[in-house]
Amino acid sequence: MTGRFSENLTPPYYAVIFANQRTAQGESAYEQAAEQLAEIAQDMPGYLGLESTRDDTGFGITVSYWETEEAIRNWKMHADHAAAQESGKTDWYAHYELRVAKVERAYSGPQGRN
Repeated sequence: MTGRFSENLTPPYYAVIFANQRTAQGESAYEQAAEQLAEIAQDMPGYLGLESTRDDTGFGITVSYWETEEAIRNWKMHADHAAAQESGKTDWYAHYELRVAKVERAYSGPQGRN
């Protein structure tokens, strides 16, 4: 990944879209877990990339990209990810929405910008 964008993704592939509103609890633990999970995900079979942003009110969106639905299921069941999901439900998120979509077409531009 160069900059903030996942690049060179060739459809079809899958996007896991995780929109969430953070609580004020456990900021340090949350940041540490997020970094650790991003590193673990990179080594998972079928992982293609990640894009994430958060505003100053705590609203965030993370999109991870995967080759197959099976790769997504394997990521969901990974022990460290499952533990973080539980912490998210009890401490880190006031609300979240998760959506899985198949990407059939993708475009980028203008050329030379990130």
